[in-house]
Amino acid sequence: MICDLRFAIYDAGVSLPDNLNSIQQRISAACDRAGRDAKTVTLLAVSKTHPPETIRTAAGLGLLVFGENKVQEAKAKIPLCPGKLRWHFIGHLQSNKCRDAVHCFQMIQSVDSLALAQEINKRAADAAKTMPVLLEVNLAGEASKFGYTPERMLAELKEINALPRLEIHGLMTVPPWSAEAEKSRPHFRRLRELKAAAEQALGAPLPELSMGMSGDFEVAIEEGATLVRIGTALFGPRVKAKPRAEDDYF
Repeated sequence: MICDLRFAIYDAGVSLPDNLNSIQQRISAACDRAGRDAKTVTLLAVSKTHPPETIRTAAGLGLLVFGENKVQEAKAKIPLCPGKLRWHFIGHLQSNKCRDAVHCFQMIQSVDSLALAQEINKRAADAAKTMPVLLEVNLAGEASKFGYTPERMLAELKEINALPRLEIHGLMTVPPWSAEAEKSRPHFRRLRELKAAAEQALGAPLPELSMGMSGDFEVAIEEGATLVRIGTALFGPRVKAKPRAEDDYF
């Protein structure tokens, strides 16, 4: 099977080591402000549209966790990357892609319905695999984004938790895009509060909060993020085939 991989063009002058060093310093400073250990925050490199060569370079700098939002792209790309890497699916997942997603990824961050959770559970059972997942919550109720409403997530939480091949590790959100990072803070705080409510309902801890991207990850860390999804600040901005603003926000 021939897969057509199309990658965006990025600024050739970008220094990946310098960008990574800057991000790590900013993560450390945000953790200091919040009284947290920087080791409690994982940098997830958003590698969508980037070729395997770039990912291998990033891995050589010590990055181990990468995020993709298209199953077909990841299916073709992951076998060409170092085997030690861990891959998270961060995009909207269609039911007919669940089999491949379960095969390719170590975590699915975007479970947004009981029906999707049930399909992932089915495909994980077929693969004799247990699948860690995050539940995606659309806190602002944006029609252009996927994700649970907080109320529906809590209503379906126990039923999802009962699926034998799924492990709920926490929650994920993508706040409304804004050029001002502080405008994301209420959404991050709300997700942290929602995680506490989910933990109370389950009677068990949920260790992960996936929130914060290139434009607001420091605020997310101050509000409790354990996974920050960073693409543009790490790999540099696209200089051709400009994406939508919300995509560029990674």
